[in-house]
Amino acid sequence: MKKSKSLYHGHRFPAEVISCAVRWYFRFQLSLRDIEELLFERGVIVTYETIRCWCDKFGKGFAHWVKAVQRKPGSTWHLDEMFVTLRGEPHLLWRAVDERGAELDILLQKRRDKAAAKRFFKRVLRSSP
Repeated sequence: MKKSKSLYHGHRFPAEVISCAVRWYFRFQLSLRDIEELLFERGVIVTYETIRCWCDKFGKGFAHWVKAVQRKPGSTWHLDEMFVTLRGEPHLLWRAVDERGAELDILLQKRRDKAAAKRFFKRVLRSSP
């Protein structure tokens, strides 16, 4: 039986360093230079250009992994309706929230619109169980 090569095979840095840098870049939306500085504080000397190459190469796989791990919405959900003021004007905010508090969808409109509310309900019902 053949042993498959690691995804990070042939790279100078360990897989933990590469995956940590890619995760920081996509998860926390840090700049490449910020990540370079954070790694330097931990004793890893790497350029921001190397981090950019890692993000280009491994970013797609990381995004697929995050999407697969992401929690599915709960079976029970609630709808909040509230008025908010934006730039001095009142707006109506609709939020669909599941039982764990995760937002399923948001709708913001200037005034109550029955047709838009129906479309919002249909979209939320289609996406949740």
